[in-house]
Amino acid sequence: MGSRLIAAPVFAVTLCSMIVVAYSADVNNPGNGLHVGFYNRKCPNLEKIVIDVVAKAVEKDRKLPAALIRLFFHDCFVKGCDASLLLDVTPSGEPVEMLSPASFGVRGLEVIDQIKARVEKECPGTVSCADILAFASREAVALSGLPRYEVPAGRRDSRTSRASDVILPSPTTPLKELIDFFSRKGLSLEEMVALSGAHSIGTVHCSFFDYRMYNFAPGKPKDPSLNEVFAAQLAQQCPAPNALPAEEAKKRAVDSDPTTPLVLDNHYYKSLMQGRGLMESDQVLVIDPRTRGVVEKLARSDSFARAFANAMIKMGRINVLTEDQGEIRKNCRKFI
Repeated sequence: MGSRLIAAPVFAVTLCSMIVVAYSADVNNPGNGLHVGFYNRKCPNLEKIVIDVVAKAVEKDRKLPAALIRLFFHDCFVKGCDASLLLDVTPSGEPVEMLSPASFGVRGLEVIDQIKARVEKECPGTVSCADILAFASREAVALSGLPRYEVPAGRRDSRTSRASDVILPSPTTPLKELIDFFSRKGLSLEEMVALSGAHSIGTVHCSFFDYRMYNFAPGKPKDPSLNEVFAAQLAQQCPAPNALPAEEAKKRAVDSDPTTPLVLDNHYYKSLMQGRGLMESDQVLVIDPRTRGVVEKLARSDSFARAFANAMIKMGRINVLTEDQGEIRKNCRKFI
């Protein structure tokens, strides 16, 4: 299948730009029961609704795209892309995924709710919350400056959600464990590095990296891989943890990429090569020879957009539920 590229404007999109263009020739492989055009007959205006709701929300909150992409990541990397993250309560009564400490800061659920409410009016009982998450994250990518890609659909929603299932990498996770984690989800080392490029937008709370400036190791307060000038700049925004009241310290955050904080681009990889990665799990990608070559390639060429789109499409197939394996919720927060 040939591909044409249409880059969406960074913060605005109109319904006349609705043409959905595949960036990848691999959108339909492997099957997993998903395919492009799944709702063409069942709910033909679905993607228009998603575009409209997300664009209006981003006009009010320009950092929302990062939140929507993170929402999709967190959903897919726990049990699979099944909208389990969205549930407020389940039949078992166990604490749900959103109550896990690893879900701290996850937001954007109200946008999914708005999309679902409009879709239910037009196509009741037809579109899963899991698919809405996939389409909404695609719009977040497009509104952050990358070309819009086609989304294979046909997911069903999970009836379960358990905080105890949420086991995700942390900023201090060793690279070998990161590689193993992504591999277990069916994602390659190259796809792991490409998906890490999502850190080129959004913000990061100081608590995720301030130890690299003040308490990195015994006798070595600063991480030697952290650029000296960058470290001094960060210290202005993130004072030592004991220098601020606890409540104020919790609120401190910085842009993931100070150069282009609202645009998904390869500046993230260029920053890593300059020792300007915020989190240790980011910076290690350019330090370790297993991933350094991928970082260099993405930093020095125009291949990031395609690599990121392909990785998002593949991630969206992780352990999906299809047909009678799951349900189609009427309300994304409640099981049927």
